[in-house]
Formats: sequence, C-alpha cells, structure tokens
Amino acid sequence: MFKHILLTTDGSELSENAARSAIAFAKSNGARVTGLYVLQEYSPILATEGFGYVDPATVEQFEKSAESYARNCLSFIEKEAKSAGVECEVLVETGFHVYETIIDTAQQKGCDLIWMASHGRRGVTGFLLGSETTKVLTHSPIPVLVYK
Repeated sequence: MFKHILLTTDGSELSENAARSAIAFAKSNGARVTGLYVLQEYSPILATEGFGYVDPATVEQFEKSAESYARNCLSFIEKEAKSAGVECEVLVETGFHVYETIIDTAQQKGCDLIWMASHGRRGVTGFLLGSETTKVLTHSPIPVLVYK
C-alpha cells in the first residue's frame, strides 16, 4: 500500500478536513506524510508614470506575511500528525505553477500518493479559475487522491 503521502494544503476548512482524513489513512497504513504549502511566485512591479518600480520593502513584507500564513497552515498538519502518532515533515515551496511544484515535490520526496482537497468549482467559475487539483490529476505520474 502507500507509504509516503504528500498532503497539500491551502489553509481552507476543506484542506483541514482532507488533512484529518489523510492522517487517519496514513496511520492505518503505517505511512508517513509530508505536508506541503505552495507559495505562488508573483511579480511585484508597480507602474508609475510609464516606468516599472519594485519596492523592496513591500516585497519583503509580502514574503514574510505569505511565509507566516503558510507555516500556520502547515502547523495544523503537524499537530494532527503528532496527535495521531504519524511521522510528518512539512515544507513551504515556491513556484510559478502550483501544480508543477506539487508534482515536483512529490517526486523529489519519493511520495507514492498525492492527497489533495478539491473545492469542486464547476461551470464557468471552474473553467475561468482553473483547478490546481485538475492540473495535478492531469499531469502527475504519481497516484492522486482527491478529497471532497
């Protein structure tokens, strides 16, 4: 069965429910989990009178805030895993395409299952916003379990 589960989170209630389920699954299978939060790269260019400008203080403040939020999301996974007696590691990774970072991390860490929550967006909203879960499902050579 599965022995190393990559557990993604975005900090939502649905992600927390998925984490609880993944950790219970890991415990019942003697697996370990790696919690992952992906920070999406962005370009902080401010336009002023036809010139581009990057405010280093703004970039630094944003990065600290994003890292703090990511660590807070991952602390939930750490606490749940510790409470269940499941071996756990947590990571914050940065990438331009979230789905690629998820897949790359799973491969680098030797995970044999990616466990993700899905917000279940449908119709035009799902089409316009896209879905990182759908992209992982489409591109991952590693099995993906989608929790709803």
